[in-house]
Amino acid sequence: MRLEYFAVKFNKQAIAVPPQYTSQKCSDCGSVVKKSLSTRTHKCSCGCELHRDTNAAKNILNLGRAKSLGCGSAAPKAFQEARTGQVRSNANGLVTSTLLGEAVGGVGFRPVKLPNPSG
Repeated sequence: MRLEYFAVKFNKQAIAVPPQYTSQKCSDCGSVVKKSLSTRTHKCSCGCELHRDTNAAKNILNLGRAKSLGCGSAAPKAFQEARTGQVRSNANGLVTSTLLGEAVGGVGFRPVKLPNPSG
């Protein structure tokens, strides 16, 4: 609710995206690179090496852009096969979304706990 409030307040668009595999999928090539939660660096065989949260943020931004265009073929290669539909929260109750047109990981960037829309 808070993210949507600020999106409206600052004339931005908030788009909820499914958070599954955003830190495991390579934001450059789309390969799934399994890693434990203690592994903080995403290293892919394609040469992409990023902090795992930066990789996830890029994937979330790409998913948000693809959803806003309403067409899977316009999505970056890494998410052309991504699932869309019901948005779920993770174990901590965090729903992942992004503001389109904003820098990922900027000042004050943090996940926000939103109320569960289904109840």
